[in-house]
Amino acid sequence: MDFTTQNLTDLFANLAARMAGERDALCALDGLIGDADHGIAMEQGMQAAAAAVPNLATLQDQFNAAAKAFLNAVGASSGPLYATAFMRAAKTAGPRAAMPGAETPSLITAMAEGIAHRGKAEPGQKTMIDAWHPASEAAKSGATWPEILRAAQSGANATAQMQASLGRAARLGERSLGHKDPGAVSACMIIEEFAKVLS
Repeated sequence: MDFTTQNLTDLFANLAARMAGERDALCALDGLIGDADHGIAMEQGMQAAAAAVPNLATLQDQFNAAAKAFLNAVGASSGPLYATAFMRAAKTAGPRAAMPGAETPSLITAMAEGIAHRGKAEPGQKTMIDAWHPASEAAKSGATWPEILRAAQSGANATAQMQASLGRAARLGERSLGHKDPGAVSACMIIEEFAKVLS
C-alpha cells in the first residue's frame, strides 16, 4: 500500500493530538531532569506542523513545510532537531504524491540521522537519540513497524539507567539516574504514530 500526502496529513494531525494529550506527562517527566517544558514544546511544534501540511502536492513539500512550522513554533532545543529531522525525511520521501509502503521505514532512518547530525549526540548520552538510533538500526535491517517501535521503546526505557552527559540534564550528574529521558519518550510516541499509520 502506498503512503500518500493524505496519509501524511492524517499522521501530522494524529501527532498533534497525541502530543496535546501527552503534554502534561511529558512536562512532569522533563521537570525531573530538565526545564519541565518538553511537553509544551512538542505540542506547539506538532500543532504548527499539522496546520502546515494539508493541501500540498508532494510528500517532500509537506515534510519541508512541517520542518519550517515546527522550527518557527518551538524555541527549545527540540525545534531545530525536529526541523532537521523533517527536512531529511522530505529528501527521502522526494517530490512525489505517494511512496511505496515498503520504503517508509527509511523515513525513520532519515529523521534519526538528521537529529544525530544536528544535535551532535550519540547513543548512551541520555537523549532522544537513545530512542531514534535503535529505531533507525531496526529500520535499516528490514524490521517491521512493530519491531521498529519496540526497538525505540527499549532504547527509551534504557535511558533511566543512564547518567546524562549532554544537554541540561547533564548538570544533574548522578541525580539524572532513575528517570527516563523525556525526549526519548516523546520520540517513541512519534514513532508509534508513524507505525499506526504505516503498518
